[in-house]
Amino acid sequence: MTSPSIVWFRDDLRLADHPALQAALDRDEPVIGLYVLDDESPGIRPLGGAARWWLHHSLTSLAERLRERGSTMVLRRGPAEKVVAEVAEDAGAGAVFWNRRYGQPERDIDAALKTALREDGLTVQSFAASVLFEPWTVATGSGTPYSVYTPFWRACLSLPTPREPLPEPGAIPGISQAPASDELDSWELLPQHPDWAGGLREMWEPGEPAARHRLHEFLTEDSSSYEAARNTPSAGSTSLLSPRLRWGELSPYTIWHESVQAGVGGMFLSELGWREFAWHTLFHFPDLATKNLRRDFDAFPWPPPDPEHLAAWQQGRTGFAIVDAGMRELWQTGYMHNRVRMVTASFLIKNLMIDWRIGEEWFWDTLVDADGASNAFNWQWVAGSGADAAPYFRIFNPELQAKKFDPQSRYIAEWAPDHVSDSPPPQIVDLGETRKAALQAYEAVKGASRR
Repeated sequence: MTSPSIVWFRDDLRLADHPALQAALDRDEPVIGLYVLDDESPGIRPLGGAARWWLHHSLTSLAERLRERGSTMVLRRGPAEKVVAEVAEDAGAGAVFWNRRYGQPERDIDAALKTALREDGLTVQSFAASVLFEPWTVATGSGTPYSVYTPFWRACLSLPTPREPLPEPGAIPGISQAPASDELDSWELLPQHPDWAGGLREMWEPGEPAARHRLHEFLTEDSSSYEAARNTPSAGSTSLLSPRLRWGELSPYTIWHESVQAGVGGMFLSELGWREFAWHTLFHFPDLATKNLRRDFDAFPWPPPDPEHLAAWQQGRTGFAIVDAGMRELWQTGYMHNRVRMVTASFLIKNLMIDWRIGEEWFWDTLVDADGASNAFNWQWVAGSGADAAPYFRIFNPELQAKKFDPQSRYIAEWAPDHVSDSPPPQIVDLGETRKAALQAYEAVKGASRR
């Protein structure tokens, strides 16, 4: 009698370099893929709208690829700790494998489930697959987490080289009678009334094959201009791999080794390092999305958010060309160039004096690449409240940023053409006055740090 292996997919929607899948294959029993949509367990953050769209299509792709190789994907919705145990019982499984997660609520679920399944006699193992260096392996000389990026990344690079990625399996043996599965459409991940995802469909093709294609395309065609032009939003020199990493359609090990083999390193690999820094920070500070990492920022006197200013920012109607272009790009495509992300975030926080957490929530809902670590980590970086943060008094002037990084207004013309017309829209605030007000408010933080 068979005792199938369950591979519990999470943010690792791929077949290549998937240690949990490889462990199941090594066990030489039928393999069942499982995905659980869990927006019920305590502490689990429900996905935003753009993320739900991506998930639907990436799951569709993964399920098809499993079927082609002989296996099947089971979809269930509910609290993961309960659902995984139920599927294991329904399948008569002898083992459950997964790749590790690093948020505290997720770790709590995984630890409890691992204990319970082992007590029931199942083999349960977890693996490193979504970060290059496990968070507990990188620490300062005194054993504390790093708070500054450069020494953090230097410490990472002093460790053994990240392992080679695992090959994509050919055949994956399936089970004749798989446990019952939800229909993906019943999860209603796609927007319907209205269907606002037209721009996402136009720009993106979720799934591992498209991710592999984009990595190859970047390394062979676009990487040569990356360091020189990565801050120019109209240059098309960014990798566009962030949603692929967020959903695990590519592993960081694959990107690392294929980049090195292609002679691409330096600044590009340091961006993988920045992602690592975000995940390590979340591991040590689980409330990253809701609490200031630098606790003296708790004294910052945020005024009640102006609803008209907030709506103008969300809709790209601030009157500042690069801000409006970025926010419209975000709404249309679920993506925004990284330089413009910094400018739009700084404008919300320091010119509109709106709490960074409100901006983080908007990006969480609208970005296809918003993950549990990087989204909050980067918002806190801009706010000045996070790890290795830009000082609060570093305020990105959107007009100067546009002149420096979009001097011919190509990006602005693409996303906010009304700003290159004879009568551009009015600006909702005065940059000089709002800068002065922000710096005055920052005095409360400085006072708190001295106490």
